[in-house]
Amino acid sequence: MDLQDAVAVVTGSSSGVGAACARQLAEQGCHLVINYSSNKAGAEATAQACEAFGVECEVVQANVADDADCRRLIQTAEDRWGRLDVLVNNAGTTKFNEHANLDGLSHQDFLDIYSVNTVGVYQMVRAAEAIMRRGGCGSIVNVASIAGVTGIGSSIAYAASKGALITLGLSLARVLGPEIQLNTVCPGFIQGDWLAEGMGAERYAITKAHLEANSPLQVTTTPETVAQTIMMFVQGPHVITGETLIADGGHHLMQTTMSRR
Repeated sequence: MDLQDAVAVVTGSSSGVGAACARQLAEQGCHLVINYSSNKAGAEATAQACEAFGVECEVVQANVADDADCRRLIQTAEDRWGRLDVLVNNAGTTKFNEHANLDGLSHQDFLDIYSVNTVGVYQMVRAAEAIMRRGGCGSIVNVASIAGVTGIGSSIAYAASKGALITLGLSLARVLGPEIQLNTVCPGFIQGDWLAEGMGAERYAITKAHLEANSPLQVTTTPETVAQTIMMFVQGPHVITGETLIADGGHHLMQTTMSRR
């Protein structure tokens, strides 16, 4: 897809992967709706960085768990530019909880996490469908997680929500064609403050070192490399849909090898 003067909505783009993705889209000439839930300063900083590339931005506070907010995000793009070419569903949430601590997750924890990570994506896609179909060639990328493939991650509820998101992507890809392609990216460990704060500094450093020492590429992902993976789907040919791509330095390959011993 040629992104010059295209229009994108990136949810959760005040920091991390969402902010990196917004910047990379802007660098290619794409106008943007920058979304945040609570980090207004971060969203405004993202918009400023994007506008440095000569594109236009709208900063919108919205909670993707709220269907009305999802529709308002898409309506912002339609009102400002009259089109929507790219949707990146990056917004997500979790509760850090050891998997063995079954009492550490409540009924409401599951609902809160699922409402953002899975239902929120569905609501965003539903809100965007009509305007993207009118454009004739749209791209949606959902950001899931290696947790949804292997059942690891910050909590069982998080892993379950991301597994559901992967399946949701398969179902949606079947019905969104021929105008819209939808693909899913599953990052592994992502370097950054969010994970460091959730895990604690010591555990974060130990985990990062272990993953880098025990993966074929000896790397962990960054917001920028995850964004580059998203851009592969956005800028690639209009022949790929319903794919789920793991981006974790190949660590999942080692898990498979170990499981067979």
